[in-house]
Amino acid sequence: MNIGLICTLAVILDTLLGELRRFHPLVGFGYWAAGLERRLNTGKRWQGVLAVILAILPFLLLIGLLNWIITETWMLAVVLLYFAIAPRSLSEHAWAVQTALIQNDLDEARQRVSRIVSRDTQTLDAQGVTCATIESVLENGNDAIFAALFWYLLAGLPGLVLYRLANTLDALWGYRNTHFLHFGWAAARLDDVLNWIPARLTALSYASVGHFATAVQSWFKQASTWYSPNAGPVMAAGAGALQVILGGIAHYQGQIKKRPILGAKNLPTANDIGRAVALVHRALGLWLFIIVLGDWLLA
Repeated sequence: MNIGLICTLAVILDTLLGELRRFHPLVGFGYWAAGLERRLNTGKRWQGVLAVILAILPFLLLIGLLNWIITETWMLAVVLLYFAIAPRSLSEHAWAVQTALIQNDLDEARQRVSRIVSRDTQTLDAQGVTCATIESVLENGNDAIFAALFWYLLAGLPGLVLYRLANTLDALWGYRNTHFLHFGWAAARLDDVLNWIPARLTALSYASVGHFATAVQSWFKQASTWYSPNAGPVMAAGAGALQVILGGIAHYQGQIKKRPILGAKNLPTANDIGRAVALVHRALGLWLFIIVLGDWLLA
């Protein structure tokens, strides 16, 4: 079966079923990673490198074994790609925040947004909740959709598994606090390397399906000011494509972080959350179109 059809089926499966609430493979991987961290984390970088290898290598070997054993590998590819992407879950979380804001239920909106961002949300006003949600939608469009597709296209199932597990380890260990500063360094750097090209393709995708000129201008002028080398292009281009202003002051673990301004034109409103979700969906449609077209041209 060709790659375009596999990717399309995985997206259809996600649309129909959404993200599994229980028994998701990444939940099991999280327990495995937590056990490794408890045993190995004494604050040294070499232990973080070892932990990343021990966390990921067994699953890469398992994928190699399954590829060798299973005849119809396209079914395995559809299922694993379905587990690796989460466009419906991303949309549902964002829409829940938007609904609460439209109903003027700020407490509910704060609770909903706290499920998708790492910043402190209890003191956010409606504007802060809106910005946090849109930023999460744009950044996770790359992390939870496009980067996974990129690595599957580039390196097949091993590439897909490597990326998804590395990205999960970064989410678990990649914090710049006392406990994870040195141990989580390897996971964070691996995620940065694996996301470098996908992030820029995601930024280009957002620009292509949004306001192109503002997106490109924001990307080129503002991305380098952001603290993350990959989130910067994605969020700047996404904000420009939507013609909204993101960034600014945020609170993390009781500390104030003054972040650069991204995007242009207008401060976002609750309705812009839906526009951000639609932007990600249009970008996904563009990717599927290009993948299917590429299959047809190379057939």
